[in-house]
Amino acid sequence: MKLFQQLLVAPAALGLLAPLAANATELNINGVSDYAASGEQVTSITQFSDVYPTDWAYQALSNLIERYGCVAGYPNGTYRGNRAMTRFEAAALLNACLDRVTEVTDELKRLMKEFEKELAILKGRVDGLEARVGELEATQFSTTTKLTGKAEFTIGAQSYGGDETNNLQDPATGEYLGDTGTVFSYRTTLNLNTSFTGKDLLYTRLRTGNFGDNGFSGKSDSYTGSQTQIEASKSSANSLKVDKLWYQFPLGNDFQVFAGPLIENYYMLAATPGVYKHVLKQFKLGGYYGAYGASTSPGAGINWISNRNADYSDPKFKVSVNYVAKNGAKSDPNDGGIAGDRSKGKFLSQIAYGTPSWQVSAAYAYSQAGMTVGGAGTPLGKSTSGYDDANQFNLNAYYQPLDSGWIPSISVGWSLTSFNLEDGAADGTRQQAQGWLVGLNWQDAFMRGNRLGFAVGQPQFVTQIKGTDPSNGKKYPADGNYAFELYYDFQVTDNITVTPALFYLSRPFGQETGDSAARGGTGADQFSTLGGLVLTTFKF
Repeated sequence: MKLFQQLLVAPAALGLLAPLAANATELNINGVSDYAASGEQVTSITQFSDVYPTDWAYQALSNLIERYGCVAGYPNGTYRGNRAMTRFEAAALLNACLDRVTEVTDELKRLMKEFEKELAILKGRVDGLEARVGELEATQFSTTTKLTGKAEFTIGAQSYGGDETNNLQDPATGEYLGDTGTVFSYRTTLNLNTSFTGKDLLYTRLRTGNFGDNGFSGKSDSYTGSQTQIEASKSSANSLKVDKLWYQFPLGNDFQVFAGPLIENYYMLAATPGVYKHVLKQFKLGGYYGAYGASTSPGAGINWISNRNADYSDPKFKVSVNYVAKNGAKSDPNDGGIAGDRSKGKFLSQIAYGTPSWQVSAAYAYSQAGMTVGGAGTPLGKSTSGYDDANQFNLNAYYQPLDSGWIPSISVGWSLTSFNLEDGAADGTRQQAQGWLVGLNWQDAFMRGNRLGFAVGQPQFVTQIKGTDPSNGKKYPADGNYAFELYYDFQVTDNITVTPALFYLSRPFGQETGDSAARGGTGADQFSTLGGLVLTTFKF
């Protein structure tokens, strides 16, 4: 019997005395004698012929009999629960229960004596935990904010190959493109997750890095710079900056609302398009340079998940709409503002259906002139001239097995960008581009906790230019290249991961390589990029 149950018996019985005695208008000496003389404690409530499961006190009476064994009936097998209790009867009941409590108390004393050492050890541990909790409360960072971080070290190099290595120049600067030296760079990220209600989130991300203009940064002088940009890069000259800042909160049970001065479109999506873990940024989100290409800007959005709080494994519909504007922080309506002609805005919508194991999704984006539709070094560029706006589409799907094994997770994606050209745009202006990828991940590859990854695809390449007319001898664009990456995540500890990786770009200059067969040449000119790196990630 638990101690607190025993201590409850006495007051419970005493509570019976006053009210019930008040209802007894006369002393029934014969009834008291019968009750006290029975001397036989019942062991089951079924021994009472006049007590039924439908009685309101059935469970309480059953507990007194089975737990405490201090309830007696009348010699004729009845309990007579509807009659008033005299003070003598209450005293008899209380006396029986107190005797039982005394017996159990003696047993507890013997047990406490026997386990005195163990109890002392437990008390010491509890006192120690209380002291540690007090110390944590006194020195905690915040009562509303959780801080997490990640430091990433990258060491690697790139080399160029093909018969055009010695004379191919950057079309923008005319500079010679030679092999790159080995570089050692870092990126550090601090995430501040703040919640005021337990359901909302104020997200602040601080970042710094020193990638500068090296070949992994996306800012290289090399024309291939953006296509070899890795996800773990940051070029801030060692200055810590607020990189992301937004607030999100639930609206009802199934909606989530976002708003912030530093946010990208894809952070507001209810569904991630793919599950492939990438090294090169162009493999991000199942094709980063399609509808999902983004720029950190002021923006807002809302998403909806059907039965959001239902079983996680159930299939669900997911719908998202959002908007960001690169010039959203500028007050001049002729050169900025939100939802204006000069906002450089991007509207993104997405619909998806699936479970954590599989999903299909479709996305549409409308991008104003000047908004990111591709990366520098891709055929689209960051601010392609000659067009007013662009319409972009993405189709994506993924499958990942519930159990790790030789079957990998599979992510596939296809994207299309269609430009609306300015009046008078010259022949040769890009009108349409496409891209695709397939990414595979093997979880627990070779060792538990490790991961093997491989991806192949084509970043957005031009498929249509103005003035293309084969009947007049004008050839189609000979653009595009194939991109490959292979990596292995080695989980050293729960907080340290080492990732060796290789990547290869077959023709990163596209039609700028020269002497293409589509433009009447022999097609012999070639140029390629091979890169290797080791990425070490520390999480804290």
